[in-house]
Amino acid sequence: MNDQLNLDLLNLENLLETVKDQGLKFLQQIEERPTSTKYTIETIDKLSDIGFGGLETLKIFNQKFEKLIVGSSGPRYWGFVTGGSTPASIMGDWLTTIYDQNTKSPKGQGDLSAIIEIETTKLLLDLLNLPKDFIGGFVTGATISNFTCLGVARQWIGKEQGIDFAKNGVSGNIKILSASPHSSVIKSLSMLGIGSNNCIKVKVAKDNRESIDIEDLENKIKELNGEAFILISNAGTVNTTDFDDFKKINKLRKKFNFWWHIDGAFGAFAVCSPKYKHLLKGWENADSITVDCHKWLNVPYESAVFFVKEKHKILQTETFQNSNAPYLGNPLENFSYLNFLPENSRRLKALPVWFSLNAYGKKGYQDIVENSAEMANLFGAFIEKSEMFELLAPVRLNNVCFTLSGMENQDKISTFLTQLNETEKVFMTPTVYNDKKGIRASFVNWRTTKQDIEIAITEMERLKTTI
Repeated sequence: MNDQLNLDLLNLENLLETVKDQGLKFLQQIEERPTSTKYTIETIDKLSDIGFGGLETLKIFNQKFEKLIVGSSGPRYWGFVTGGSTPASIMGDWLTTIYDQNTKSPKGQGDLSAIIEIETTKLLLDLLNLPKDFIGGFVTGATISNFTCLGVARQWIGKEQGIDFAKNGVSGNIKILSASPHSSVIKSLSMLGIGSNNCIKVKVAKDNRESIDIEDLENKIKELNGEAFILISNAGTVNTTDFDDFKKINKLRKKFNFWWHIDGAFGAFAVCSPKYKHLLKGWENADSITVDCHKWLNVPYESAVFFVKEKHKILQTETFQNSNAPYLGNPLENFSYLNFLPENSRRLKALPVWFSLNAYGKKGYQDIVENSAEMANLFGAFIEKSEMFELLAPVRLNNVCFTLSGMENQDKISTFLTQLNETEKVFMTPTVYNDKKGIRASFVNWRTTKQDIEIAITEMERLKTTI
């Protein structure tokens, strides 16, 4: 055995204890951790011949890189719809690394960790009040979750045209209809060979909405003259957390032939709350659904889940099966995740979710959702009353989309946001909404309290003189 490896093996308990202590210190001080940094580091391109060993490498990391690590899992990091990590999910994530499984099959020899993934999927379906006729699987994030669902949708379109796209390649023009597709959806269309420009834009509803105008949708469907298409709808848009009208979309399904995909990356969790679950009424009839776990479920990156109706499992295996690997067996007789999603090599992403779901249950996630919405409304009330800012849209759930008051200040927004983020007390992201430059604050972190809102408000008001 290599000398450095042998020394670290003999010293493993001390190595892990040291990392545990550093991790605990980070988590205990996360409220004070800067939410952004101005540090820059020169990188090296020469590797040590014999290595430094674990402890010395940790020292090098701390001296060089540790100060770059921002409090993105803390209570005032409101950019990118970034969740935190619940204590139980950290437990599950650490064990995921220690056990180091390549999760694929629930039966057979070598690895049975897929049983955990299957159970976790069932628990998520229960949490989200979805029927059991969905097949679910864990992937890295919303991009690959959307990619997976739309990959199956692409195969469905091909079969409607009498073509096996998975075997013969994409041909013809696949029709996609959507009003406010997320950038990860557009990226997925590009990767799938459908084309990032091949999306028919549906009008948004009136009265400052991002949701689909159902009348315009129906008109555009009629223009297709019966041609099958893919409808991409939203359970929570990224700017204003707007929801499409799933009840009305259900009515359209009775009249027209289409694949219905719902991007519910973070908005899906609104169903956990009795106050907001009406927003998702009817979504259970979709063909596929995307959900991010490292957002409102508050588990560590990278974690997302997709749901595809079980009736489409043949299309799903046709899209993702390892057809040139006979040792994997018949994909329908010998279930393996390797034949139902893009990745062949995959860690046990379900375990942090399993831990968090079991630790906090339905009530825990109801509280997280409702607290986030309360914090968003509290922050939105400040924006609405302030002469310095204006809301770009109503606070519908957990996102606050706002700008500086007055068109004359549109060119100052970038500077203001840079200065605000440089306070290292709060972090938000820029956006554009209805052709106006703006700022978006997204509330999904389980740690966020009224005190955090007050800290952010104090910093924002202190910057008045910079406008």
